[in-house]
Amino acid sequence: MINFSLLILCAGFGKRMLELTLEKPKPLLKYKNIILLYNTINFFQNIGCNEFFVNTHYLHKKIQKYTNKEFNNYPLKLIYEPFLLGTGGAIKNIFNYTNNKNICVVNADIFWRSENIFDIQNFLMHLNEIEYCKILLSKHNSFYGLKNKEGDFSIKNGIVSRWKKGDEIIYYSGIQIVNKNIFENSTKIFPMNDVWNKIIDNQQLNGSIMESKILHIGDKNSFDNL
Repeated sequence: MINFSLLILCAGFGKRMLELTLEKPKPLLKYKNIILLYNTINFFQNIGCNEFFVNTHYLHKKIQKYTNKEFNNYPLKLIYEPFLLGTGGAIKNIFNYTNNKNICVVNADIFWRSENIFDIQNFLMHLNEIEYCKILLSKHNSFYGLKNKEGDFSIKNGIVSRWKKGDEIIYYSGIQIVNKNIFENSTKIFPMNDVWNKIIDNQQLNGSIMESKILHIGDKNSFDNL
């Protein structure tokens, strides 16, 4: 079991959850009677995470109150963003708080289950060898919850490119490994998609496909009906 650092992206407004997030941040919603943030922290702690980061912005004090109560003895640090840095900016910022050059990053709206353990362990096995970025992908038939009609990416021989019409439908699973060096010369506020596009052009975005099913609790419909 490898030890690793993990950033859980929790700063967003969760607008696709509609009225559910008017007074509660999406990471604190209960799905199958389990709080999403609890599910993520518990899952990754059990497979070796020894340094947790949670970036916050919207209703950040409620996340702080919850983590102080439930995870007071965990190696967990909240990083409050007074203004949103974007996904890329948030990840870049985390390297100011860790000595690791590679970290794992997950979206807060994936509901992890025991059947995902083997896939995630395999994905993280060579974490420290990643030179740029590696993402975990899911095929259409294994991806449940909020998803587009079009795919996110294509992959061939471990090299990821953007999906185009006629390609197999493949989605981003919500987890990636990021090397701090990919943020050289970047601005402070930017989406991770900008970084992906740049390294895709240089064939530097690596990936693999998971075999287990993934649950993306991305909007109110998936929250109510999955």
